[in-house]
Amino acid sequence: MIELNGTDLTLAEVLRVSRNDEPAILSQSAKAAIDRSRAAVEQMLLSGSAIYGLTTGFGKFAEKRIADEDTELLQRNLIVSHACGTGEPLPREAVRAVMLLRLNALARGYSGIRLSTMETLLAMLNRGVHPVIPEKGSLGASGDLVPLSHMVLPMIGEGQAEYRGETLSGAEAMRRADIAIISLAAKEGLALINGTQVMTAIGGLCAQDAVQFLKTADIIAALSCEAQSCVTTAFDERIHLLRPHPGQIACAENLRALLGGSSLSHPHQPGKVQDAYSIRCIPQIHGASRDAIQYVIDAVNCEINSVTDNPLIFPEEGDVIPGGNFHGQPMALAFDFLGIALSELANVSERRTERLVNPYLNNGLPAFLTPNGGLNSGFMIAQYAAAALVSENKILAHPASVDSIPSSANQEDHVSMGTIAARKAAEILNNVQRVLAIELFAAGQALSMLGADKLAPATRAAYDVLRAAVPPIERDVVMYEQMARCEHIVRNGALIPAVEAITGEMH
Repeated sequence: MIELNGTDLTLAEVLRVSRNDEPAILSQSAKAAIDRSRAAVEQMLLSGSAIYGLTTGFGKFAEKRIADEDTELLQRNLIVSHACGTGEPLPREAVRAVMLLRLNALARGYSGIRLSTMETLLAMLNRGVHPVIPEKGSLGASGDLVPLSHMVLPMIGEGQAEYRGETLSGAEAMRRADIAIISLAAKEGLALINGTQVMTAIGGLCAQDAVQFLKTADIIAALSCEAQSCVTTAFDERIHLLRPHPGQIACAENLRALLGGSSLSHPHQPGKVQDAYSIRCIPQIHGASRDAIQYVIDAVNCEINSVTDNPLIFPEEGDVIPGGNFHGQPMALAFDFLGIALSELANVSERRTERLVNPYLNNGLPAFLTPNGGLNSGFMIAQYAAAALVSENKILAHPASVDSIPSSANQEDHVSMGTIAARKAAEILNNVQRVLAIELFAAGQALSMLGADKLAPATRAAYDVLRAAVPPIERDVVMYEQMARCEHIVRNGALIPAVEAITGEMH
């Protein structure tokens, strides 16, 4: 059970709710804060003042005064008019993360929403009513207005929702889950949709997956190091302590543990002083991505415990203050950085694959890792596929945050495109996993030719996991099937427990 109070939610807890369906509850302190904030809103409404989002229109219509009797209609109109999403629905786990993060932000008690409305959204999360949220349509500036509006639609009996594997009308999904449809009171529609939770959910899940993937990337790189009979002095601790970036030090330590006891890789190799950069500089390249991803994790952990709507209610002072916490720029920059950092893991991986298949670079291995070249093409086109994915990532890694299209009659004249940045990062990660899977496939083939008995104990454990699913290639076969099995190994992190049984926990 995850208790929400708006201040100490962790990404690990987000994963438990989004992927494992762990239920959540509101803490007593959160309930009290929500009630205080709502009481302040009710008092403000009695004052008759023009207050943005309560008694005025939105965006460019902020100067338009709304009659008291229309405040509930104003909130409904906000949701239905802003639900303009397009594209494929977000994955179930992302939707659950969005709902959880919005609840946590509102739990701080600065948004003026009623506790009963919060409990409706919480019941939907816990009972598995998942709004259908299209993936596209957010500018990431006034929060994720468009996708969050789709989150709210079933609460008011509109839109669509997935319930127990079936896509239903929002009203029917709520009926089957025995959750009452609500009418939104003053400020509530705005409180529910004015936030950065969609970009943060998508990007946060991607960043957390990237952290785990870093271990797999180091393991696969170590297999390529052995296939290339690398000079291990490049991983000497003394080198890396003189440039003490944490990711670089951690990666070098992983490589030393992975390669310890190898009969293929040594501190000194006959006829070779040092390796090419894609081998020698693995700690520097992988390490830089590690540090970038950690920066993103830190940014996400800050954001998931932030209040990101507008205006904000300060009940103790009786103030309502309009501001810009909904602007997604902190997340947009972070997720663009995440995409770039992940892309580099694929860039260097493809270069290692090229060295494995290229007879001019692979230390005497057969061309394209096939025993009977010419009749067989071997791994020639597997490297093509890796190159294509790397090139696609170069397009995807172009930062979304440098773009801005003014909206709302230029009232919203700078927007973050943070949700696009998050979605791109997730797609880049998918491609990176495929590229590393191809490297794993090729490195395993090379090592089968060199002799698996010469491997270090840790890399031998990884090799055995590979061989349990993919045999060595003696002649041309339908390659995509083998590649798909390698991809499954990479995505599931299957190499990690086998290796850590030998090395202890990796960094």
